[in-house]
Amino acid sequence: MIVPMKKIAIIVQSEESGRALQRLRSLGALHLEHQSPPSGKNIDSIKDDIASLDKVVNILSSPELAGKSGVRGVRFLKDWRFTAQHILATVARVDHLTEYSRSLIAQVAAWENWGDFDPGALLSLSDKGVNIKLCRIPVKELPDMSEKIIVKKIIVSKETAYCALISREKIALPYKDEGLPKMSLTEMRARLTENDDITRMLKETLRKYTCYLDRYLEIRKAFRKELEFHEALRGMGDAGRLAYVVGYAPRDRVAALKERAKSERWGISITDPSPEDEVPTLLRNPAWIAMINPVFKLLNMVPGYKELDISFWFLIFFSVFFGMLIGDAGIGMIFIILTIFAQARFGKGGKNRSVYYLFYVLSLCAIIWGLLTGTIFGQEWLNAWYKPLVPALRDNRNIQALCFLIGGVHLSIAHIWRAVRKAPSVACLADIGWVLILWGGFFLAMMLVLGESFPAFGSWLFGAGAILVMLFTAPSKNILKSIGAGAGALAANLVNSFTDIVSYIRLFAVGLATIAVADAFNSMAMDVGFGNLFSGIIAALILVVGQALNVVLGPMSVLVHGVRLNVLEFSSHMDIKWSGFKYNPLKEEQG
Repeated sequence: MIVPMKKIAIIVQSEESGRALQRLRSLGALHLEHQSPPSGKNIDSIKDDIASLDKVVNILSSPELAGKSGVRGVRFLKDWRFTAQHILATVARVDHLTEYSRSLIAQVAAWENWGDFDPGALLSLSDKGVNIKLCRIPVKELPDMSEKIIVKKIIVSKETAYCALISREKIALPYKDEGLPKMSLTEMRARLTENDDITRMLKETLRKYTCYLDRYLEIRKAFRKELEFHEALRGMGDAGRLAYVVGYAPRDRVAALKERAKSERWGISITDPSPEDEVPTLLRNPAWIAMINPVFKLLNMVPGYKELDISFWFLIFFSVFFGMLIGDAGIGMIFIILTIFAQARFGKGGKNRSVYYLFYVLSLCAIIWGLLTGTIFGQEWLNAWYKPLVPALRDNRNIQALCFLIGGVHLSIAHIWRAVRKAPSVACLADIGWVLILWGGFFLAMMLVLGESFPAFGSWLFGAGAILVMLFTAPSKNILKSIGAGAGALAANLVNSFTDIVSYIRLFAVGLATIAVADAFNSMAMDVGFGNLFSGIIAALILVVGQALNVVLGPMSVLVHGVRLNVLEFSSHMDIKWSGFKYNPLKEEQG
C-alpha cells in the first residue's frame, strides 16, 4: 500500500539551523522539500569531489581490472585525493597510449605495401636535388611515363602499382603524392610493442589500486550524505531570525517528530498535503508482496502518491506471465539452481533477499507450467515417459483462448478496482461499463482469431457497456454534457480495449518460440546421436548451447513482454502513470 503522508513544517532560530538538521537527520523521518534552490561553494566543492570519486569507482570496478591484484583490500587510505589523481592520470595515459597505438596501426596498414624504408634518407636525397615522390599509378599508364623520370615499382596490387618516381627536376604529374611517413615501419612496430608494454604495466598498476575500491565506496557514500546535508541547509526557508524546513513524513512517524520538536523547542506545523503538493511515495507491503520491489527498482517505476499501488496484482500476473513465457520445467529448474548459487555466493549477510525469493517464485511458476504442458527441455524427446498434467494445454488454440481469458480477467480487475474506489458515486458505473466492453472484446477476439462463433449476448455487452460509459464517465446534472464527455472517452478507448485483449496473445507466441528453439536444438542433437564418444560430445554441446540460449533470452522476453502487460496495458486501464518519486528522508545512512 501507499503510506499516507503528512506535510510537516518545522521552524527554528537561524543560528540553530545546522544543529536542527543534524537532529532531524538522526531521526530519519522527514523527506525535505527545498524552499530555495540549494547552491554555494561548499555544495559545488562536494559535487566536484563526488564526480572524481564516481570516476575512480567506475575505473576500479571495471571488468577489465577484475582479477587478483596481489594486494588484499585495505580500509586505510592516507590521502584519497592524491591517490585518486594518480589513478585518473594513469587512466588518461592509458587512453592516450591506446589512441596513439590505433594511429600507429592505421599507419602500418597504410604503408605496408610501400615496404620498410627510412623517410629521413629520402629527405636527405631531396636536399641534394634528387626528387622522390611516392605515387599509386594504374599499371596500364606506366609505359606513358616521361623519360626524365625513373619509375621504381615497389609492388603491384589490384592493377595499381605502388611506385617511387625519381627525377632531377620537379615535374608536375597527375598522380597524388603520398608524402612520407614520420618513421619507418620498423620504428612503427617498435613503438607499438613499446606502447603495449607500457599499457600493460599501467593496467597492472591500476589493478593493484583495486584494493582501495571498498574504501572509495565508503568515502563516496560519506560525501553523498554530506552533500545531502548541505543541500538541506541551503534549501531551508529564511524568515529573518528564523529558518524553517518543509517536508513530508509517514503518519506513523509524526508522533516522533512532534516529540522531537517539543524536546528541542521547535515550532512545528502538521497538515494534510494539498492537491498541488508533490508528495513522495512510500510503498509498504508484507514481505511476500514486497518481493516484487526489485522489478520496480530495476525499471525505476514509482506510482504517484495519488495513484494506486498494484504490487499485489503485478506480482501475481508477472509470475503467471513468467511461467508461460519461459514455458519449460527444465529451464525453470536451471533458474532455481542458478538462484541458489547466486544467493550462496552473493547473498550472505545481505539485508534484502527479496530478489532471490522472487526468482524462486518465478522459477517455480515456469516449472509448474512446464509440468502442466509436458515441456521439459523441449517438447518432443521426453514425451515417451512423461505426459502433461493438462493435455489440453498442448493445443495451440486452447493456449490462445487462455491468453485472451487472462487478458480479460487482468484488465477487468483494473476497472473493478477503480469502480470500488469510486463507489458509492455513480461514476463507478462507467468502469462497470468498461468491464462489459472488455468481455465483448474477448468474444470478438475469439471469433476473429480463433474462428469461434460470436455469442448473441456479446452485442448486449458492447451496447450496455457503451451506455454506462457515456452516461457515467463524467456524471453531471446536465445530461448532454455527461453524454458528450462519455462519448469522447468511448471513442478514444473503445478500439484500445479490444487491441489490449488481443495483445495478450504475445504470451502464446513468445512461449511457443522459446519451446521451438529448445526443440530445434534437441532435434539437431538427436540427429547427431550418441553412437560414439565424438558424436556424443557434439550432441551434448548442442543441447547445452540450446538450453543456455533459452536461459539467456527467456528473462529478456519476460522483461519485454511480461512487464509490458503490467506496466502498459494493465496500468493504463488503472489510470496509473507511474509519475511518482521515492520517499527519501534526511537520515544518517542510505536506505
